[in-house]
Amino acid sequence: MPTSVVPTRGARVTDLARLAVAWAASTVALIITGELLPGFSATSWWAYAAVAAVAGIVGLVLRPALVEISARVGWLAVLLIALIGQALIMYVAIRLVPGIESTAWTAFVATWVSAVVGTLISWATTAGTDDGLITSLAGRARRQETVTDPEVDGVLFVQLDGVPFPVLQWAVQSGALPHIRRWLTSGDYQFREWTPQLPCTTPASQLGILHGTVDGIPAFRWYDRELKRVLVANRPADARVIEERHSTGQGLLCDDGVSISNLFTGDAPRSLLTMSRVEVRRGSTETRRAFAWFFASPNGFMRSFTRTVGEILKERWQARRQVKRDLNPRVHRDWTFALLRAVTNGLLRDLNTALVAEELRRGTKSIYVDYVDYDEIAHHAGMFRPESLAALDGLDRTLGSLAQLAGSAPRRYRLVVLSDHGQSQGTPFADRYGQTLGDLCAELMNENVQNVDASVEGLGRADSIAGDISTGGMTGKLAGRADKVLTKAQQTSAPGDAEDPVVVLGSGNLGLVYVRGDRRLTLQALESQWPALIPGLASHPGVGFVAGIDEEGRAWAIGSGGRLNIASGAVEGTDPLASFGSHAARLLARALLHPEAPDLYVNSTVDPVTDDVSAFEGLVGSHGGLGGWQDRAVLIGPTDLMVGLPERIEGAGELHRVLVAMLESCGQRATTASRG
Repeated sequence: MPTSVVPTRGARVTDLARLAVAWAASTVALIITGELLPGFSATSWWAYAAVAAVAGIVGLVLRPALVEISARVGWLAVLLIALIGQALIMYVAIRLVPGIESTAWTAFVATWVSAVVGTLISWATTAGTDDGLITSLAGRARRQETVTDPEVDGVLFVQLDGVPFPVLQWAVQSGALPHIRRWLTSGDYQFREWTPQLPCTTPASQLGILHGTVDGIPAFRWYDRELKRVLVANRPADARVIEERHSTGQGLLCDDGVSISNLFTGDAPRSLLTMSRVEVRRGSTETRRAFAWFFASPNGFMRSFTRTVGEILKERWQARRQVKRDLNPRVHRDWTFALLRAVTNGLLRDLNTALVAEELRRGTKSIYVDYVDYDEIAHHAGMFRPESLAALDGLDRTLGSLAQLAGSAPRRYRLVVLSDHGQSQGTPFADRYGQTLGDLCAELMNENVQNVDASVEGLGRADSIAGDISTGGMTGKLAGRADKVLTKAQQTSAPGDAEDPVVVLGSGNLGLVYVRGDRRLTLQALESQWPALIPGLASHPGVGFVAGIDEEGRAWAIGSGGRLNIASGAVEGTDPLASFGSHAARLLARALLHPEAPDLYVNSTVDPVTDDVSAFEGLVGSHGGLGGWQDRAVLIGPTDLMVGLPERIEGAGELHRVLVAMLESCGQRATTASRG
């Protein structure tokens, strides 16, 4: 792939070949459907072939009208398009072709049966690639809109959520990611590592990448002293609060950008499936139109639905295989995770690709999209497990598809690929030691503790879909109920009550201890009120260090064998950060000096042999604190845009400045200083 994606014009031979294959597959699917479904038959296989061809032509005429009508009417109409739109097109084609016997009902059923059969045929004939979906999206992409400044390059930022630099590097070296490997070996692209600062989690990194700061984000969730409640970054209401506190109006996407499937907008004028805007912009005609195009496509909703069901079955089999093989570390993988994995790796991946394709067609200058496939699976399966690596393979195919779709855009696009953080692996703290971090704190303090450690990251991704369609009418009520169920699940805490004096939260292998109130307690205050707490935590075999500030505002890290004055570097006894890397003190100091930081940070141990950590949530793959590969993230970009990068990119705020400079190189904005 060249350093940019240059627009192409006209139909290519490969596209015509794919259309021929799609027509043949549709014909075969209809023939098989005729054998399986009583009341649906034809006088010859030519009649089936004719129906497949006519259905394609009718779809070209009828589908745009159905999409526009449903987008203007509301979400109920969009849902109806998803369920019966293709059936209506099929029924019209059947009525136009002689020699086919069918009723309206059998046409509807035949559409679903042929969709399942067609998906299996497509999977077999394309070796599991997404050629069918891309052909459909590329056909619409050629009906591109015109732009007034085609000389300005667009930039497509693709976030591969949670992919560690060493894992991607190994996958490229092994040849498992052909598209990325080809781009890198050609010299057109460069591969760099960057270091997320503490906390190593999506809310902090994505806020930094999109808005230029990680201030005020102490973890994935935390106790907010001003609001006197726990904030969870992937709850729409909380994400909105976080963004409003930090937005300057000059985020990464402020110049004709769009945010897709993110926590925050980057000040983009438009956003789709973005958590901080779910409650503000749900139900817009533009959003419904984008959904309707995807749902009405033959390779859209029905294809994704069958793939989603297949993903559930695959997950249950893989979970059982881990148990049978007695693989460790591992966690229990229940049906809830199977459903969430099916949404993120089936429906959401295809939907994101369709939404990006629409923005490429429009010539949107900057697009930032988050694919969560690898992160979601690695949390429950592990970083190097076959199912996690298969998700990487799927993401590589998606990148190839996006590059292909960008070739039909009205402006040249530059592709930048990055991850927001990495991951580490290990047996969860509670499984290894028989008690949660909250239980341990309650025991040491002799206090009632509100313990918040349920894994809710995946629920938030489903929440973005449920919330984005939660608007008036019947569909609004249904989606609203789903939104409330997800919100309730995210707020679940046990044991304890919302008024318990101490709040303990897990964010990967980073724990946070807060004493309720409007001020932060110093180490001396904690030692005075609960003398057993800090020594008890620091000496626990599962805790690497605890950290807080003293009465002079100095940051300290305390371990079982000594303590470190982070500001001066003075060590008393053994340095508790010695096993976490030379950069650990810098990252920890930054996090501790933010006013929103907890009274105590608690970081798990890291195994010197395996790099295993112990998450304070029920996850085998985790991120949030220090240890292992969770602070080793990925940046891949065109060689000419990677020239002049800092030798070390440390912190998402620094990466934000790097990405803004790339936009400036593409002519999208003036200098950063002139915008300040």
